[in-house]
Amino acid sequence: MARSPAGRALVFIGFMGAGKSTAAAAARGAGLEVVDTDARLERELGCSIAEFFDRHGEPEFRRREEALAGELLERADGGAIALGGGSVLSERVRAALERHVVVWLRVGAEDAWGRVDDSRPLARDRPGFESLLAEREPIYEELADAVLPAADLGTVERAMPALLGLRELAAGTRMAWAASASGEYPAYVGRGLLETSPLDGAARYGGLGAGGRAFCVTDATVGELYAKRLEPLAGRIEVSPGEGAKTLAEAERVLRELARLGATRSDHVLALGGGVVGDLAGFCAATYQRGIGVVQVPTTLVAQVDSAYGGKTGVDLPEAKNYVGAYHLPRAVLADPATLATLPAGELAAGFVEVLKTALIRGGALWERARTIEAPLDPTELDDLIFACVLTKLEVVAADERDSGARAALNLGHTVGHAIEAASGYARYRHGEAIGLGLLAALRLSGAGELREEVGSILGRHELPVALDPGIAVDEVLAPLERDKKRTAAGVGFVLCERPGEVVTARTLDAGRVRAAVEELRRPADGAR
Repeated sequence: MARSPAGRALVFIGFMGAGKSTAAAAARGAGLEVVDTDARLERELGCSIAEFFDRHGEPEFRRREEALAGELLERADGGAIALGGGSVLSERVRAALERHVVVWLRVGAEDAWGRVDDSRPLARDRPGFESLLAEREPIYEELADAVLPAADLGTVERAMPALLGLRELAAGTRMAWAASASGEYPAYVGRGLLETSPLDGAARYGGLGAGGRAFCVTDATVGELYAKRLEPLAGRIEVSPGEGAKTLAEAERVLRELARLGATRSDHVLALGGGVVGDLAGFCAATYQRGIGVVQVPTTLVAQVDSAYGGKTGVDLPEAKNYVGAYHLPRAVLADPATLATLPAGELAAGFVEVLKTALIRGGALWERARTIEAPLDPTELDDLIFACVLTKLEVVAADERDSGARAALNLGHTVGHAIEAASGYARYRHGEAIGLGLLAALRLSGAGELREEVGSILGRHELPVALDPGIAVDEVLAPLERDKKRTAAGVGFVLCERPGEVVTARTLDAGRVRAAVEELRRPADGAR
């Protein structure tokens, strides 16, 4: 159920150097009454925070900080509050944050260190500074209703309509602001987003919204379940479920149908469905009249944690997967985890492989959580896990939108996985099942035997395949590798992972090693599926 914005403040949290004062300035520019707790506290103390630290110590400072921040949050009636970086350590403060919209300004260690000086009492040695950031990040992430990159004034001003609109959405709805080389957009995760679009709320506060009329592209199964919830629609175009719909012929049919329905450059496409629909509809949006807007509305786990974000669109050729495509950032992503309740158990489990892949890339708390999730998956308990994966995906894309370096990490398991899909005619395996096998091959190529064994155990626990179908020959898998779209003159670059959180990209490997890793997939462990 949507909520009233009355009484809900925007509360900016984050580490030193994240830009909380800058965010407060943007909120002030939007007409909000703003309080910066560090500035207020210095006035009350009669000296700088650094001087108070030196004279009285951190415990006394925290006591005074908690008293001020707690009272402000408990009495706040709208407006905006910028909290000191350590305020969230207080239980009283964390409890008071629950009725507000908490905006985490996310900053990396390198940027944060470059933005502060040693006048700050907790920024006088770099190892301690970085350790403190690592300790606090999980707290910030858990509290956040919205996550923005480390703030510059323009970013917060552009995100402000979405932040203000977030006050009206149902409890539990979260938003990440995606920012990369060619654009920005809000990515929402929350239950009920199909019925109450956050884009309407953002538009009321000066946001651009999706633009014009909505033309929904969906598959026949998903359309029957959810398309009516997105009304009003100017048109609805259905495709067949499954990878078979990702063809140039089907793209032409969708494009011609958009033309027949009278879609214009001021309108937008709603991509309602899983990864196939998202890729196909995004490609059509990228090419129709040289580009119209697209809003991704992912309804599968694989799409909600991975494929809906970052602007990669495309269709397959018989020779290889995703061989024709374009980069086309969405206007927004609306991921409603309630749609996962209608997925077959096998489809949900296959989507979990993308969660597992993302956790291997991120490491830390995300890996610890993903590795312990029991089967069968409960779709009502995945919201926070989905959002954590979204943050990881958006962080990687922000650093390398066009896949020239760091973004290749997201292909962990996909090089061999895509080859397996092609070798099996895109019919034997769900996408996630093939990527699971690809992960096992990648971990063998990484020399990470123990981690490979653990990932195999996790896949088995979720009733996912850990061995290649005997009917698929090793050479049939190796052949598509020669056509991998990321292949260079030096060969195919593999993504390797020696341990969770430590991923390397663009590693060319001896052909014999690659063959051996694929051959190992033909030898299932005892009891393996």
